[in-house]
Amino acid sequence: MNEHKLFINGSYTDSMSNEWIDIINPATEEVISRTPKATEEDVNKAVNAAFEAQKEWEKVPSNERGKIVRKLGDGIKENRETFIKLLIEEQGKPQDQAADEVDTAIEYFYYMSEWGRRITGEVLPSDRPNENILMYRKPIGVVAGIVPWNFPVFILARKVATALIAGCSIVLKPSQQTPNTAVEFTKLIEKTDGLPKGVYNLITGTGSTIGNALASHPKVSIITMTGSVGAGTKVMQAAAENITKVNLELGGKAPAIVTENADLDLAVKHIMTSRLTNSGQACTNAERVYVQEKVAESFISKLKEAMQQAKAGNPNEENKLDLGPLVSQDRVDEVHSMVQQAEKEGATILVGGKPIDRKGYFYEPTLITDAKHDMTIIKEEIFGPVLPIVTYQTLDEAIEMSNDTEYGLSSSVYSEDYHEVMRVVNGLKFGETFVNRENFEALQGYHAGVRKSGLGGADGKHGLEDFLVTHAVYMQYKQE
Repeated sequence: MNEHKLFINGSYTDSMSNEWIDIINPATEEVISRTPKATEEDVNKAVNAAFEAQKEWEKVPSNERGKIVRKLGDGIKENRETFIKLLIEEQGKPQDQAADEVDTAIEYFYYMSEWGRRITGEVLPSDRPNENILMYRKPIGVVAGIVPWNFPVFILARKVATALIAGCSIVLKPSQQTPNTAVEFTKLIEKTDGLPKGVYNLITGTGSTIGNALASHPKVSIITMTGSVGAGTKVMQAAAENITKVNLELGGKAPAIVTENADLDLAVKHIMTSRLTNSGQACTNAERVYVQEKVAESFISKLKEAMQQAKAGNPNEENKLDLGPLVSQDRVDEVHSMVQQAEKEGATILVGGKPIDRKGYFYEPTLITDAKHDMTIIKEEIFGPVLPIVTYQTLDEAIEMSNDTEYGLSSSVYSEDYHEVMRVVNGLKFGETFVNRENFEALQGYHAGVRKSGLGGADGKHGLEDFLVTHAVYMQYKQE
């Protein structure tokens, strides 16, 4: 069993605490590694190293930074099978989904590497004669990146590649449940020529200690966190002490609207994919369905059959699975509690509805009908393979119910009538809407939510801009 170390200022080091966190394979419940339980003093060393290294890193021409970012993508590609294996072991993804995540991370490094020559400023007209106003775009400084357990490789790429191409340094904190892929990535950092020591640092430990220490550190310029609303609230509170910028991707409660003019087979296919991907543990997963009454019976019948055929299993041993385990026993207990509560409130458990009786943290694909919009399972994030269905009469009613949530990340609509599609798209109050397709964002898009789903965003031009600051220069000259 591997015992990992912290990575600070270009060197591996032990934590000051001499305490450890066991990493558990959620499909087998076996301990597969141990990581140090870092302290605030460890965080301070990492941030100070990043702060000093960033001064050198931002002076490196952006196209040269791009070459280094691309090398990191090459490194993941060369070790692709290792990353896939580690991801399956620590997080429980089915093999094809783990491969997709690793491949997307590779593409993310490649995509961001191309922005080296695309970071642009502006020249603005002045109100004064003989003056130009120059708007520079400069790196914000030290980035504190907090990565969740549900997509530990892809979101690492999203934070690290963007920080590095922008000219920032980074202190990365992986989830205490899934740090092994981050440790493997750190090996690539160690071997990458041209990257100054301290530009990348790895800290492992608990969110309550490390997250708070990073968010409240005066030398951190931005904290980018993907996680729960509760964790995001604590980060904002800690960041407020120094007015530190926050970039937060938090929870979601994505509605899927199925109209009477939908292709029902298409809707079933993509909604089930959007629900069962990563065993329902994604903030973009379809969390609730609003289906028009006229087609509800047919839609539910098709979805019931599809959900009954969904296959769960141990991804360390089996191929072609629809879902693996949940990440922990706590997640199983929480999901089951929500299903039981829905039944108490009058909903019908049409498929599934209980933990799977086997080793590991497995839960049955579950379909719930007769749900009402005011039920807990419609209001609160499930984060498991559970899909409740509500029927509606008018499209305006479906739009209103979809918007009636404290979240605002992803949403979707299924219809072959573009008039309906445009009404829904223009009526929904979400950061993303997917039309007749599964819920997953593009690298060149902008993954951002409203309300309690977060602040700022990631991906594309707009995601990169969150890691930059403006510097206005008023350039006056003599006219001879």
